[in-house]
Amino acid sequence: MTTAFLAGFALSFSLILAIGAQNAFVLRQGLKGEYVTAVVLVCCFSEGILIATGVAGFGVLAQAVPWALEAMRWGGVAFLTAYGLRALRSAATEAGALTAAGGAGQGLGAVLGTALVMTWANPHVYLDTVGLIGAVAAQYRPAHWAFGAGALTASCLFFAALGHGARVFAPVFARPAAWRILDAVVGATMMVLAVKLAFGD
Repeated sequence: MTTAFLAGFALSFSLILAIGAQNAFVLRQGLKGEYVTAVVLVCCFSEGILIATGVAGFGVLAQAVPWALEAMRWGGVAFLTAYGLRALRSAATEAGALTAAGGAGQGLGAVLGTALVMTWANPHVYLDTVGLIGAVAAQYRPAHWAFGAGALTASCLFFAALGHGARVFAPVFARPAAWRILDAVVGATMMVLAVKLAFGD
């Protein structure tokens, strides 16, 4: 049981560590200091549903139906490319960076709506949580739910650390140039992930 929990924790942490659309949004909200706890909770709840779906057997089903994984793969390529281009465009325009660093900000509903979109409209998330974690969890039966619990624990700890720990870097991101650099890095990372997802490692 403990071995399965730790294995799930390690796999989930390694997957979520890379900068992704969801992580970038949590980081941005943490830097802005807007509704951070609410965003973290939404992300954790969503991860819980996705991981539970994978552990319950969808990962095994996806392996049995290759076209499902292929569809998710190309959907992920499209999502990552669109998000990457959006971030790169924001990096190239001073106005976008200034809006991110200051301004009136969004309301709670809009922020949580964006958090949900960054999670549920991102096929790459399904590949990691439902597909990969679900498939690996199947190898730990009958302790597969302990594996899933470990995976969810890692995700929630990471989201909390990313969102609330971002305040440490808030003084740096008080400058518009820092936001442009962050957008450029996120955009470039998204494009690299899209290429890797399309053509493999």
